[in-house]
Amino acid sequence: MYLATLMLLGAGELGREFAIAAKRLGCRVVACDRYDAAPAMQVADAREVFSMLNGAALRAAVEKHRPDFIVPEIEAIDTAMLATLEGEGWRVVPSARAAQLTMNRDGIRDFAARELGLTTSRYVFAESREEAIATAGTVGLPAVVKPVMSSSGKGQRVAETGEELGAAFDYAVANMRGDRPRVIVEEFIRFDSEITLLTVATRDGVLFCPPIGHRQEAGDYRESWQPAAISAAALVSAQEQSQRVVTALGGHGLFGVEFFIAGDRAIFSELSPRPHDTGMVTLISQSPNEFELHLRAILGLPIPAIECAEASASAAILSSAAIDDYRYLGVAEALALGSPEAPVDLRLFAKPVATGGRRMGVALARSASIEQAVELAARAAATVQIVPR
Repeated sequence: MYLATLMLLGAGELGREFAIAAKRLGCRVVACDRYDAAPAMQVADAREVFSMLNGAALRAAVEKHRPDFIVPEIEAIDTAMLATLEGEGWRVVPSARAAQLTMNRDGIRDFAARELGLTTSRYVFAESREEAIATAGTVGLPAVVKPVMSSSGKGQRVAETGEELGAAFDYAVANMRGDRPRVIVEEFIRFDSEITLLTVATRDGVLFCPPIGHRQEAGDYRESWQPAAISAAALVSAQEQSQRVVTALGGHGLFGVEFFIAGDRAIFSELSPRPHDTGMVTLISQSPNEFELHLRAILGLPIPAIECAEASASAAILSSAAIDDYRYLGVAEALALGSPEAPVDLRLFAKPVATGGRRMGVALARSASIEQAVELAARAAATVQIVPR
């Protein structure tokens, strides 16, 4: 009856779009998350509510639904249980090793820098305020402090002085996921831009999407655009490094590989072995989009040439306050900003509650230039309001 059964570990907005792609190809989707009515649960065939860090609950869900593929959508998962399940024959996407190494920034950074020799910034790990302050002598100032486990860049802060390093450590720990108070303190790179290189590991080789540029604020993405303008040399370097790391991690699927671009240099930053939030722009910029690419790679299906529009952008729609029972205003007005030459679209996530600063949707736009596409997407996003019902 079904092409395959997919179990999503994490059922947020990225999982929702993946579930929609999977349903279009006749898959059965089981969406799991720590809270009920998560976005992907609303379009899935079945749901399970438990903490992904609870290994026993994870095993129980797998044995109950017997998925063909276990598909992590978040970092905060009991990766030791994933490895055990994989050893028993369950298929983890792209691999349990990839999930383990990318659950925390320390694992993937050491793997990239020390084992693969990729170009990275100088960095040190710290587990106390005092250790964080002491890193100034190794990393230098200013420095960027991040929790080793977080989502969407939360908990990041730039420190200009030793005293600010201590405050940044406190901020990172307060905004981390998990229960391990550990941060990465890294050299502040004076870069020209940041990009995400969506890299697809398939049974027939490795494919690349055009690079995606993005702007962050408070550690979270606000706008992304595709294609990002970088030099040919920087693109070749990013592609070579991406191919090395995804091949070493193993398995099939889409990886979001992040780089700082400084002239012709591509400096490896982070990696997610799954669709990336900045890649939401591919919902309007390219075909197949990042979710369809992830699905096809997992299932071993053919992937046609990736066709990309010339200038596209996405902008996050944020809630300004905590609202238990909310509604969206301005949807018609936002969509009316578009035209046949410069279309606008929306994805509204329908999360069960709004919190201050929470991403509640995304506006998508195409236009004649990247600058115009970003401006149009940002205007559309600002037009949509989250208000009490």
